[in-house]
Amino acid sequence: MNEPEVLIERRDGLGLITLNRPKAINALNHAMTLAITEALRGWADDDEVRTVVVTGAGERGLCAGGDIVAIHADATGGATGADSPTGRFWRDEYVLNALIGRYPKPYVVVMDGIVMGGGVGLSGHGSHRIVTERSKIGMPEVGIGFVPDVGGTYLLSRTPGEIGTHVALTTARMTAGDAIAAGFADYFVATEHLAALLDTLRTEPVEVAIAKFATDAPQSDLLAQRDWIDECYSADTVEEIVARLRGADAQEGGQAAADILTKSPVALKVALRSLRSARDAPDLETVLNEEYRVSIAALSSHDLVEGIRAQVIDKDRDPRWSPATLADVTADQVDAYFAELGDQELGLVSND
Repeated sequence: MNEPEVLIERRDGLGLITLNRPKAINALNHAMTLAITEALRGWADDDEVRTVVVTGAGERGLCAGGDIVAIHADATGGATGADSPTGRFWRDEYVLNALIGRYPKPYVVVMDGIVMGGGVGLSGHGSHRIVTERSKIGMPEVGIGFVPDVGGTYLLSRTPGEIGTHVALTTARMTAGDAIAAGFADYFVATEHLAALLDTLRTEPVEVAIAKFATDAPQSDLLAQRDWIDECYSADTVEEIVARLRGADAQEGGQAAADILTKSPVALKVALRSLRSARDAPDLETVLNEEYRVSIAALSSHDLVEGIRAQVIDKDRDPRWSPATLADVTADQVDAYFAELGDQELGLVSND
């Protein structure tokens, strides 16, 4: 028999969740999302569970994101909108993200290896977020014609200065040091100590166990580059950001501009607006509600289908975006991504 795609176990005071699709770098699907949500809700009031621990099977990463091949199949087959399989998946995924953000017990997540997109949603809102020397963390959505979601714009908009804007628009990968500096993670633990840490969590309180194995985080290259990042990415439009990057003294600025110009022009503009909106939002739930509108709009867009095709289906790495340039993207096209969904709104409400 095939093993379950997510392993859920209660043992020694721990609620253990292991994403179990190692060949797919534990990419998240709807069934996995529902199983994790059910477990977390059950453990919230279970006196036998002191702490939740989330890990990924295999050596490659915690979670490479959502199952975008299934999303592509929906979009190309005309199954779009909030009632589509993908729309329902996102609804339940974002509910899970909010649940993690408000979880009443310690939520320890090991962000080892690759943590992208939906993997950030499973980890970035937790209470005790651990990175390792192998961690590579990012929100690569604009590279496939999509926009950061799963509460990603909430996290990205709250980084020091404009680091989050840089990460979102270039799809840059954060190291362990970057992730801690940016507020995506809390502790650095070397991979060689992970097994001992997880074992110690069975007998010690979370803070005590982590303190035994955590060491100083590596330096953050992104934090060291804040001068040019803040100056360039504080602009109000993507066009002005690119212009500032091209004129920056730092060599990295020109490379960042080149990276941005390979991404979906409409997704870039929607992402920037989403980030600025999230920065002013009072809570994670408000951000997730808006992200849901944006995601549903993206599902019926040309660029999401084309971006997934180019990166994952045909793998030619040559997407043909429409509109093709930033200048071709109209304000009305951007506005359409934020249109309210009526009775199909996500409708999350903060408990504060």
